[in-house]
Amino acid sequence: MDQLQMIAADSGLDLDSQQFAQAMDARDPLAHLRSEFVMPTVSQVTGEAGNDKACVYMCGNSLGLQPKRARRMVCEELDEWANGGVTGHFRHTHGRPWAAYREPVVQKMAPIVGAKTSEVGVMNTLTTNVHLMLAAFYQPTAKRYKILIEGKAFPSDHYAVESQIRWHELPADAMLLAEPRAGEHTLRTEDILDLIAREGDSIAVVMLGGVHYYTGQA
Repeated sequence: MDQLQMIAADSGLDLDSQQFAQAMDARDPLAHLRSEFVMPTVSQVTGEAGNDKACVYMCGNSLGLQPKRARRMVCEELDEWANGGVTGHFRHTHGRPWAAYREPVVQKMAPIVGAKTSEVGVMNTLTTNVHLMLAAFYQPTAKRYKILIEGKAFPSDHYAVESQIRWHELPADAMLLAEPRAGEHTLRTEDILDLIAREGDSIAVVMLGGVHYYTGQA
């Protein structure tokens, strides 16, 4: 927020003005990627006829907009299956054999997570991976048995933590929630640190997402 206020002051625009929003859009280095996605109209989203203006879509945390290439690429894989059957695992018209699907994905994922390609595995669903992680790292004892997670975490994360606690037959207080202060919407770093200091001897796992899906806090 401080950085945005500085930019607004330098540009002579009000932070909450449409002109400032448009100026920020114009300087966005990723703005050109907007044309890569199918943008529904207001009528398509609301069901109300007569408004063909592109909607303002802010639900990317739940389901992002469809990339324009998605339909073509899905159809290519269906054609590969139809025309080659099992051979698609090793021989692929478009150079994407299914048996080696993870290799190009890992190459793109490694720099994102700051690791070597030999250290990265891309598999399963998010919830399955959370369970696998907790099965390995969550080893509760009589004294140290709590899992610290942010309040209003992504629902599947919350359910995974809850199910692990139940599986270990632990009380409900084993889930320790980091919540914003009254009247606030985001977590303060000092409050998280205070909570860890206060409950540290009873915490077995700290599981905080990089970006809070509910608020967008990073």
